[in-house]
Amino acid sequence: MFLVFLALGVLTLIVAGMTLAPLLPIAHGAVRACEFPRLQIMAIAALLAVVSLFLLPDPLAIGLLVVQGAVLLAQGYVCLRYTRLWRVQSLPFDGDGAAVFRMVAANVKMSNRRYDALIDLLAEQDPDMVILVEVDAAWLTALAPIRERYPFVVEQPQDNAYGMALFSRLPLTDATVRFRLMEEVPSIRASVETPDGQRFALYVIHPEPPVPHADTLGRDGELILTAEDTKEDDLPAVVAGDLNDVAWSRSTRRFQRLSGLLDPRVGRGFFNSFDARYRFMRWPLDHLFHDARFRVADLARLPAIGSDHFPMLFALALLAEEASGETPEAADADDTEEAAEVVAEAKTLDRKPIGSDWEK
Repeated sequence: MFLVFLALGVLTLIVAGMTLAPLLPIAHGAVRACEFPRLQIMAIAALLAVVSLFLLPDPLAIGLLVVQGAVLLAQGYVCLRYTRLWRVQSLPFDGDGAAVFRMVAANVKMSNRRYDALIDLLAEQDPDMVILVEVDAAWLTALAPIRERYPFVVEQPQDNAYGMALFSRLPLTDATVRFRLMEEVPSIRASVETPDGQRFALYVIHPEPPVPHADTLGRDGELILTAEDTKEDDLPAVVAGDLNDVAWSRSTRRFQRLSGLLDPRVGRGFFNSFDARYRFMRWPLDHLFHDARFRVADLARLPAIGSDHFPMLFALALLAEEASGETPEAADADDTEEAAEVVAEAKTLDRKPIGSDWEK
């Protein structure tokens, strides 16, 4: 019985520690990675509670059940925002006042060579815009069949898994590839004209992933710089791509406060886009955030294309007035100070981007 109690106690302490770790203001993968598996931590805590209840006598079980219950409540409160029990941030489009445009965003996984799977998916969905990350020269060559449908193209192929491309049938102006923080990590900024003649700013980003042995300054710094860019932009903004971050993380929530952009997942669902290969290990990494002038006509996870990410479909309409359901919190002095510190430290980074050799 003691060994059973010891094993359950150790596992309970682990899930409790992973629940508390995200509260720490530390930009390191060992801490920030604990933000990802919230649903998995809930499932493990629930299983531990059931086992404790049935295998341990009351005096031993009570203490563990209190901790396990606290883990379930804490994780459940965070996750509740991404269920239909919560009020939406992004209002639904009611069909009046604007034209809808559709975007497919996908991390193709550079080493994945199932080009036809993506080409067939795009033929079926026929989006107005296609956002791709992790594309190399071979991917862009293979995607030649779709070019006739998309006269506006921005390409930045790279062999380090940070390449990206934007295909659009909507007119693009002022389209630029930028390297905001790290020399080998690009992003795209373009002005887009909607089908009814309005304009918005599109930011495509794919910052570094978190890993347990390294800092997260590259990712966190790029999110902050992008938030600042959208705040200063004269056009209503959309930020899309593989953010290598979950919707509920400290860094993404700070990004929302700094940018004021809305998350269409809130009140609608998790739409877990990674990992497409393992059903139990999934969380939302591929995002779209938007100005309050946009309304959401559709949001869906699309079928797998051989990548470790599922493609995502976003359908939006740009209206004349701002409106939102649940209003994001406003940035405060602590956010501004913390953001400045993270960016200043991130600008001193002198290393290859994390994951540059993963797809070799």
